[in-house]
Amino acid sequence: MTITGIDSTGQSPGGNLLPPERTAAADDLDAELLAFESDVAAAPISVIPVGIPAVEAVAEEFGEPTARPPWWRSLTWRDALAITTFIAVALFITAPLWLNLDHELRDDPQDQAFFEWMLAHGARVLTDGAYPFFSDRMNYPDGVNMMANTSVLAVSLPMTPITVLFGPHVAFNAFLTLALSFTGISWYLVLSRQFVSSRLAAWVGALFATFAPSMISHAGGHPNIVSQFLVPLIIWRVLELRRAGRAVRGGLILAGLLVWQAFINLEILFMTAVGLGIFCAVLAISRRRREPGEIKAFLRGLGVAASVALTLLAYPLYVQFFGPQSYHGLPEFVRYFGADLGAFTAYAQRSIAGNSVTASRLAQNAAEENAFFGWGLVILFFGLVAWMRRSVAVVALACIALFFGAMSLGPTIRVNGVDTGVAGIWSMLHSVPVLNSAVPTRWALAIAPMIAIVLALGCQKASDLMKAQPAARGPVRVAMVTAVAMALVPLAPTPLRTVQMDPVPDFVTSGAWRQYADENHTVVTLPLPDSSYPDPMRWSAYTGQDMRIASAYALLPNQNPLDPTDKSALFAPPWRPTSGLMTSIKQGNPTPEITDTRREMTLADLRYWKAGVVVLTPQVRDIEMLRAMTDLLGFQPTWTGGAWIWDVRNLVDDPSATLS
Repeated sequence: MTITGIDSTGQSPGGNLLPPERTAAADDLDAELLAFESDVAAAPISVIPVGIPAVEAVAEEFGEPTARPPWWRSLTWRDALAITTFIAVALFITAPLWLNLDHELRDDPQDQAFFEWMLAHGARVLTDGAYPFFSDRMNYPDGVNMMANTSVLAVSLPMTPITVLFGPHVAFNAFLTLALSFTGISWYLVLSRQFVSSRLAAWVGALFATFAPSMISHAGGHPNIVSQFLVPLIIWRVLELRRAGRAVRGGLILAGLLVWQAFINLEILFMTAVGLGIFCAVLAISRRRREPGEIKAFLRGLGVAASVALTLLAYPLYVQFFGPQSYHGLPEFVRYFGADLGAFTAYAQRSIAGNSVTASRLAQNAAEENAFFGWGLVILFFGLVAWMRRSVAVVALACIALFFGAMSLGPTIRVNGVDTGVAGIWSMLHSVPVLNSAVPTRWALAIAPMIAIVLALGCQKASDLMKAQPAARGPVRVAMVTAVAMALVPLAPTPLRTVQMDPVPDFVTSGAWRQYADENHTVVTLPLPDSSYPDPMRWSAYTGQDMRIASAYALLPNQNPLDPTDKSALFAPPWRPTSGLMTSIKQGNPTPEITDTRREMTLADLRYWKAGVVVLTPQVRDIEMLRAMTDLLGFQPTWTGGAWIWDVRNLVDDPSATLS
C-alpha cells in the first residue's frame, strides 16, 4: 500500500508506509495515513513525549483492516537484529555504570541518589505496605510529597524484586538501561508496523528517537525522562478513537495507558497531550468534510478515556496539588531555563562531534541539553519536509516542532549565550498554573520524536522511489544514505561519564545506626542532605528506608515567613540554623563564633528533627565541621564504622537538657 502523506485535496503523494496486510485500503490513501497515526501511538516507546502525535497524523484514516496476526508472530530476523541493536547500544551507553558498580554518574549524582531512594520507596510500598503518595523517611518531620516529586511508582513497584535482591544502586542501573532499550524497541515496532513498511526506515527513525542528544543528556541522571515507552501507545490509542463503535473499549485502553504514564512522568504526559491535541485538531479540520463521523466517534472515546483516567487519578492529583508538602510552581530561576537559539544547530557534549565547552555555554547543565541537533540534521529535516510537503501530517509535524522549539526558548531569547532581551512565547505562560511547573527548555525534547518520524517517512519515500524508478535507484540510494549519515553520525552518543562514589559507611551497612535511630529518632548527617550532598539519601535507600533522615534533596514547598503566600518549590527544606551553618562551612566559609545562642538554636533543630545521632563521614572540610559540632554540643564524637557520631538522644528526649 502506498502512502506518504496527504495533500490539501485529501490525496496522498505516494509512498509505501503501511504493511501489506492493509493493501485493501490502498485506494483510500488518507485513510491509511490515519491508520498509520493510530497505530503509532499503540506501540510501546520510550522516547520523546510530544513529537509522536504528529506522526500519527501521517496515517490518516483507513477502512476496516483485515485480520492480521499479532506483531510478535510476524517477527523476522530483521526485527530480531534491530531489537538487538537497541539493547546493545543501551548497554554501550550505560556500560560504565555496570563495569564499575562502585561508580555514580559524574554530571548528575544527586538525581541518581534521588531515584535510588525512590526505587527503595517503591519496594517499601510492596514489602511493608507503606503509603505510596507521601513519605517521612526523609525530610523528617515534614516529609516529602511523592506525587509532587517524580516518584516513578509505575517503575519502582514492578522493579521491587531487583531492588530487594540487588539493592537500589543496581536497580537504578537496570532502570536506566531498560528505559533506553524499551524506548528503541517500542519505536521500532511502532514505526515498522504502523508508519513504514521498510524495516531499515523504521530502524533509522527509532535509532534517532531513542538515542537523540536530548535523550542521552537526560540519561545522565533522569531515567524517568527517557522512560517514554508508553508514549507511542498513547498516540496510537488516541488516533484509534476516531473509529466508530469502539468508544468504550478504546477509551478504557487509553485511560489505562494515561494512568500508567502519569506514574512515570507527568511532564512527559502533559507534553504528549499538547502535541496530540494540536495534531488531532489539524487532522479534524483537514478531514471534516470527507469523514464527518470521525469527530463524533473520537469525542465519544475521548470522553470515556478522560472520565475513567480522571476518576482513577483524582486522589493522587489531589495529593499532588493540595496534599501535605505540595507546592505551586517551580522556583523562578528554573522557570527561566530556556534553550539557547544557537543550540539547535550545535552538538551536545555527549555526541561524538560535540565538546563540553560549547555545550556548557549553550545549556544550563549537562542534563538539560535538549535542543542540540546539529546543522546536518536541521538541514535534512527541513529538506525532507519540503520534499514531502504535500502531506498534511508531515507539515503538521514540522509546524508543531517549530512551535515547541519556540516554547523551549523560555521567557527571554538567548543566542549563543547572549540574552537578547526579546521576549519569547513562554514569557506569557511561565506563570500560568500547571505550566509554572514545567521547565521550558524541555519542550525541545518533543522535537526529537517528530524528527524521527519524518526521517522514517523520508527513508520510506526514498525506498518507494527506488522501486518505482529502477533507473534512479543508485543516485537515490547514494543521496539518501549520504544525507542521513552526515546528519546522524556526528550525533552518535558516547558512554555515560562516571566517577567513583563515596562508599556507604560501615556504620550504615553494619546496622550500627539502629542503636541510635528508630521510629522515634532520626539520623542527622553533616552536612544535611541537599543537591550538593545527596549521599545520606543513598544510605537510607540502602537500608530499605528503615533509616529515617532529616532534610532531603527533593521538591518541597517554600516556607518564607516574609511571604506566607509564596508556595513555590525549593530543592531542599527551608533554611534552619544548623543546616545553614554546616552548609556554609562545607562551602569553605569561616566558622563563626560558637555562642550560647547558636547552641540553643542547634538544640532546637535537633529536637525538631527528633535526632538520635549526628553523623559525619570523611569529606572536604570535615575537620571544620567536626570542631563546630563538637563546640555546639559540648562533647567529643565517637569514631564508629567509618564515621564520627554524636549520640544526642538524651539531649533531644530530655526537655530540661541544655547545651553549654
